[in-house]
Amino acid sequence: MPEKAPLIFDVHLDLSMNALEWNRDLSRPLVEIREREAGQTDKPDRGQGTVSLPEMRRGNIGLFVGTQIARYTKRHNPLPGWHSPAQAWAQTQGQLAWYREMEQQGELAQITNLEQLEAHLAKWETGPTESLPIGYLLSLEGADSMVTLGHLEQAYASGLRALGPAHYGPGTYAPGTDESGPLGQAGPDLLREMERLGIILDVTHLSDESLDQAMDLFGGTVWASHCNCRALVPGDRQLSDEQLKRVIERDGVIGAAFDAWMLIPGWQRGVTTPESSGVALSHVVDHIDYVCQLAGDAKHACIGTDLDGGFGREQSPGDMDTIADLQKIPTILASRGYSPEDIDGIMGGNAIDLLRRTWS
Repeated sequence: MPEKAPLIFDVHLDLSMNALEWNRDLSRPLVEIREREAGQTDKPDRGQGTVSLPEMRRGNIGLFVGTQIARYTKRHNPLPGWHSPAQAWAQTQGQLAWYREMEQQGELAQITNLEQLEAHLAKWETGPTESLPIGYLLSLEGADSMVTLGHLEQAYASGLRALGPAHYGPGTYAPGTDESGPLGQAGPDLLREMERLGIILDVTHLSDESLDQAMDLFGGTVWASHCNCRALVPGDRQLSDEQLKRVIERDGVIGAAFDAWMLIPGWQRGVTTPESSGVALSHVVDHIDYVCQLAGDAKHACIGTDLDGGFGREQSPGDMDTIADLQKIPTILASRGYSPEDIDGIMGGNAIDLLRRTWS
């Protein structure tokens, strides 16, 4: 393990969703957030959250991809969501307002270009990190809140730098997880506009057919922000070997997700527990190692936890209490023969290098 705790870049966290829809004051200590939720039952993970800004600083998580997310659900779509693109757009703008206020309070700093990135990394290299704002890159998870393509340019002006066209179920621009089929009629136009603006394509959640189409059409930077390996855990939420290879061949990165049902086969949500299953951080490393073995190097694996993305400790690795426990992963990687340089890359450097290539 490296002598100094590596800087971690988590490339997928739904912080604004947690702040607004879960009503969590993420600037407070995590123990306080959990205590305030004691006895609440409106969400399955009440009192089980793993993320707060103080815990991120304690874990040296100095950079993250922060999402905006608001599903538009057409009639007869049983998934929860907003009933018009306008409502979904408004929800994402409320989430943007939360990020902005966190900037005003000195908790966060938005990163939109290479100069800002390098300046932020220099500050975190010299510390002290407990008083520094955490850097975030803005991403949109599911594009259905884009009322028109003109809204995408408006979002870019507000700092949007990555976008996943789909989430779960049917979508305007692309079908997502648990859905099959090609890109929607407006999907190719969205991809062309993303490429023109320099927005990173996040292939997470795309259906198999739409992922292949998107990779054929889109010539810009790609990543899979929070995906695991289908060879280890069956299901269309994970990426097949061929899909992983397509991301690797494009010099992209794959962020290992921490949701337990994506880590081990046979997990039943609401039934299986970390204690009964034995799911652990070592299973996260299994997926990281699989990506590295498939690539032939350690340059395409990274961390995309999705922690508190609708789940908490009840559906996380059993040896992880808070997001600060990401710092246990370097020891596991070292025990499997990974060098300090490779470990630094997996924990943050690989995704940072991708941004450098994209923004240079």
